[in-house]
Amino acid sequence: MDWDDYQYFLAVASGGSVSAAARRLGQSHSTVIRRLDKLEAALDVRLFERFQSGYVLTPTGEELLALLGPIDEGMQDVARKIAGRDAALQGSIRVTTTDTLLDKLVLPAVAAFRLAYPGVQIQLTIDNRFVNLSRRDADVAIRPSNAPPDNLVGRKLGSLRTAPYAAQAYLARREEDGNAWDSYDWVAPDEALGHLRQAAWLRQHVPPERQVASVDSLLGMAGAVEAGMGAGMLLCLLADGRPGLVQLAPPDAALDTELWILSHPDLRRVKRIRAFTDFLHGELSRHPALT
Repeated sequence: MDWDDYQYFLAVASGGSVSAAARRLGQSHSTVIRRLDKLEAALDVRLFERFQSGYVLTPTGEELLALLGPIDEGMQDVARKIAGRDAALQGSIRVTTTDTLLDKLVLPAVAAFRLAYPGVQIQLTIDNRFVNLSRRDADVAIRPSNAPPDNLVGRKLGSLRTAPYAAQAYLARREEDGNAWDSYDWVAPDEALGHLRQAAWLRQHVPPERQVASVDSLLGMAGAVEAGMGAGMLLCLLADGRPGLVQLAPPDAALDTELWILSHPDLRRVKRIRAFTDFLHGELSRHPALT
């Protein structure tokens, strides 16, 4: 048995594709396929069905994943506890955040941290999904969420506000009179963002025929509204810096989204992680875009 081969299996099972596994392991596409083929040959079983859309576990693959899960968690636990003994303010910190927060909030704070602690290297991952901090996919997450995972520790930085906006150019050519919400064309969150409070607000206040466009990212929604496609319920963080946009009504407190800085409990003893989270809390909690 070669534990490294099982690591390739776990990476493909987690990522759903060879490409995702290659990125996670820092290996080439061909290396991942070769190691996976080697494991299947050694076990004389087929672990995945190969499709153009990705790799899907076979029943035998599902059984192997269930058997390896506790072992992999144990190995990750060992790694976290050993890493917790590192007291020096040097080394790397893997940080994940969203494209929404990157430019306005995270990058300026991370740049300031690097000036204060030049011995620390930052590995920044932009991902709108909640990555698995228990598997050390990242050390620190800066995420908007009104219900952060219970298995993580962290502090709330504040709340992001949301309000309706439209471009001046769109308002100038708008034919309807009045300020009723159903008199505007709207840029809506698509199905991928259907869980957001903005999406629920639109379903309640705007008929489907007035939702003329949908976008799968909040950053993309702000761009579409700025381009004059219609009104949009946007994060004030993204909209207020765009001079062509007009706020149609004050922010609605019911649409506020909490912003958190999170890490795994085992990393609280790592001084560079503690220094990083303390520093970013101090920088971001004072940001004018947060309440």
